[in-house]
Amino acid sequence: MLKFGLTVVRHGETRYNKERLLQGQGVDELLSALGVRQAEAAGQYLKDLKFTNVFSSDLQRAKQTADIIIRKSRHSHGVEIVCDHRLREKSFGIAEGKPVNEMKNMAKAAGQQCPHFTPPGGETQEQVRSRVRDFVQSLCQQMLSEHLSQSGRQGAPEGQITVPNEEAPRPEGLPADGLLGPLPHALVVSHGAYMRDTMKYFVEELQCALPPHLKMSQVFSACPNTGMCRFVITVRRGEKLLPAAQCVFINRTDHLEALREEK
Repeated sequence: MLKFGLTVVRHGETRYNKERLLQGQGVDELLSALGVRQAEAAGQYLKDLKFTNVFSSDLQRAKQTADIIIRKSRHSHGVEIVCDHRLREKSFGIAEGKPVNEMKNMAKAAGQQCPHFTPPGGETQEQVRSRVRDFVQSLCQQMLSEHLSQSGRQGAPEGQITVPNEEAPRPEGLPADGLLGPLPHALVVSHGAYMRDTMKYFVEELQCALPPHLKMSQVFSACPNTGMCRFVITVRRGEKLLPAAQCVFINRTDHLEALREEK
């Protein structure tokens, strides 16, 4: 069995975000000046955590955010940022580059609600879910094979890693929330719509345990730029990977308080 932490971060702001224009996959913008500062604030917030694995969407706004976060880290400088096309934003087809309201109008004309509407040439929710499922399964397999083999070399029983006993609850709001002991820890940098579909996959397919008193409207709400979600994943070796997930927090933005105060 292996337990590992998974922190998922949305990329920083771009000019298209500021102007409420859809980016999807066809618009590949770098971060705006504010987006760079958001990424730096996220990196500063996470600087004392040790990421054993780092993954990013292969779009520039995500790669730039991941690079800034890792450059701020005190313990993850040598970790390679692995770019993965499965972490790309949802494709919005002909709506990419156009105002968000234009896609809402397209959905209304088609008699559908926007989150469930697929513009011509875009991805369906099930297509995005398939990418999410494929990435999570391969992530679990990689973490299992890498970190169980490392624990074996360090003298732990073969096929098993020691998981620390549960500690007393820590105060909420700390960068290390949910990370009990020296767990392997994966950082993933992705996109807003993709993260929403990831959350749906965790809740609907993995039956993810959620923080108490959290409303479902909050669970599936839009993640702001550099907002963070964290999970603790448990994987058991066998013929089929059966990951179990516990959500620690959703769409946290504590690191952005200073930037909000400047406005």
